[in-house]
Amino acid sequence: MSSRPALGKIGVWTAALKTDSLPSEQVSEVAAELDELGYGAIWLGGNPSPDQAGVLLDATSRITIATGILSIWDHEAAYVAERHAALNAAHDGRFLLGLGVSHSALAGERYRRPYTAMKEYLTALDSAPTPVPTSQRVLAALGPKMLELSRDRATGAHPYLVTPEHTAKARDILGKDSVLAPELKVVLDTDLDRARATARGYLARYLALPNYTNNFLRLGFEDADFADGGSDRLISAMFALGDAEVIRARVDEFLAAGADHVAIQAVTDSPLADVPRAEWRTLAEALPLDKG
Repeated sequence: MSSRPALGKIGVWTAALKTDSLPSEQVSEVAAELDELGYGAIWLGGNPSPDQAGVLLDATSRITIATGILSIWDHEAAYVAERHAALNAAHDGRFLLGLGVSHSALAGERYRRPYTAMKEYLTALDSAPTPVPTSQRVLAALGPKMLELSRDRATGAHPYLVTPEHTAKARDILGKDSVLAPELKVVLDTDLDRARATARGYLARYLALPNYTNNFLRLGFEDADFADGGSDRLISAMFALGDAEVIRARVDEFLAAGADHVAIQAVTDSPLADVPRAEWRTLAEALPLDKG
């Protein structure tokens, strides 16, 4: 297998650092701080374009910038391959392409045979005039088939909204050589009732998406766990709630289960719009970052 991307152990997942959400000057300022804090990667959520990732690359000098994830239904493969090559040439190979099939509720009628569509998209990336190397792409993967595809046709997987138990099963499928970089939602709040309310308010939107609820069922949850924004059991499994030490302990569980890297999403009352700089600074002190 080709060389693995430089991710470090801990990254930040955020959908807020897109230039259609914030002015580019503010995006650049925040990205530069995350670079200085020692995080290994910024996973740009919300189906970003390569050019939106490019703003973060321009603002940083060390950190890897990854799409987490770019939807294959919304971005033409040849253009993605062209921009990927140009951005990596200009930024020392720091752009990691995260790809996913998204959800039928978001993609609409285009959402047909998603597994086959992903294979065809990867083939298009392989055959583009400027191909995207296997070592520079990861797939959003929850179920066994997409995890196998992540192993065979990418450098690994970026699962979203999962548990350490899922991570252990994913590692078994991926084998020891593939990158496994799960996302973890955290609420940095020691008032557990308030933290659960914050988490429940965010989780509710995902409970309408079968890709996630089907995965929860595979992990042993039941339909009753999906009512009213999620049961306490589901919330506790999908979020780390509490102070920085509690969050560090959950991160360590993911790493012990086989994760190479954990992408932290700091959840607030407005998680898709807030830029939680105070939370990122606090977590940078508690988590195993490369401060050098």
